[in-house]
Amino acid sequence: MILACPTAQHLLQHAQAEPAQLDFTVVGLNHQTAPVEIREQAAVRVGHEEAVLARLSQHAQEVMVLATCNRTEVYLAGLHTHPARLFEQAWGADLSDHLYIHRGLCAVQHLYRVASGLDSLVIGETQIQGQVKRAWQQAAHFQRTGTLLNKVAQGALAAGKRVRFETGMSDKVVSVSSAAVELATTALGGLAGRTALIIGAGETAELTMTHLRAAGIQDVIVVNRTVERAQQLADKLGGQACAQEYLQEVLPRADVLIASSAAPHYVLNGAGVQGALAARPLRPMVLIDISMPRNLDPDIAEVPGAYLYNLDDLTGIVARNLQSRHAAIPHAEAIIRESGADLLRWHLTREAQQARQSGPLVASA
Repeated sequence: MILACPTAQHLLQHAQAEPAQLDFTVVGLNHQTAPVEIREQAAVRVGHEEAVLARLSQHAQEVMVLATCNRTEVYLAGLHTHPARLFEQAWGADLSDHLYIHRGLCAVQHLYRVASGLDSLVIGETQIQGQVKRAWQQAAHFQRTGTLLNKVAQGALAAGKRVRFETGMSDKVVSVSSAAVELATTALGGLAGRTALIIGAGETAELTMTHLRAAGIQDVIVVNRTVERAQQLADKLGGQACAQEYLQEVLPRADVLIASSAAPHYVLNGAGVQGALAARPLRPMVLIDISMPRNLDPDIAEVPGAYLYNLDDLTGIVARNLQSRHAAIPHAEAIIRESGADLLRWHLTREAQQARQSGPLVASA
């Protein structure tokens, strides 16, 4: 799927000729173009970031990869192959039916919209700002960025801050974590007096735990591969820490389980859930997987008494909670267009300066 971008000629009405094309491209997929089972095929495993950047850099001068639970995108400058082919070679799968490709100013504005939260499942969410910043810093750390990509990334972060400050779009907290907690509340008829188990101890897990506390849960168990990190989160927000190898022992206590770890494989399957439910007859368990790739085996859905949900199941809840934010979208889009125009003016000025510096010498008569 290749999405078109409208012309940005109106942004530079003073220009007498067609603006020089920005040598900048984005290719990727997200929650709008690919279901969760496709998105996880393009997930970037923890610890594999440098290798992925190295493979991509064989086809472009500058590379940045933005991989979150709802998207995998590659931003490129100096690209010398077809973007869809690059994506296929990097991930070893033909995902062209789910890809979007933007070039030039369209690619710039796409990143600006992403950083502003306008392209997220949860419109206006703030977590993506930090994810864009980390993606850029990581690419720079591995020396995969240059003048153009650095300028675009900086512009995206600045545009994101402007959108949130000037529109008030993020004043009301709405996130994947809050949607997951709302789903659990609805499924169980309330969370007061319930026990929650969180798999993972990162930023998303912390946000999830905060929302669980606000929903009335007092008993929270944090399970993580590194028990020290689980303990840090438990100490910070109040809860119990558990090493991942003891997950099966504490699982029977959980009324709701929310998984958000970076594990590259399933950490719990149907047999494990069935065993836990056998130890707590007549008490259902709600399991919500907001990780990418998924932590919970889909076969859990076949277990009687287990109610399994994933990221795609949160779409309806998010849509209902975002009505107040939609009124701010026109203002936010105007900021994106203005910021894109600033970037294009910078590019035209830079092109003109380089042309003067490299122009032919004129011999005197």
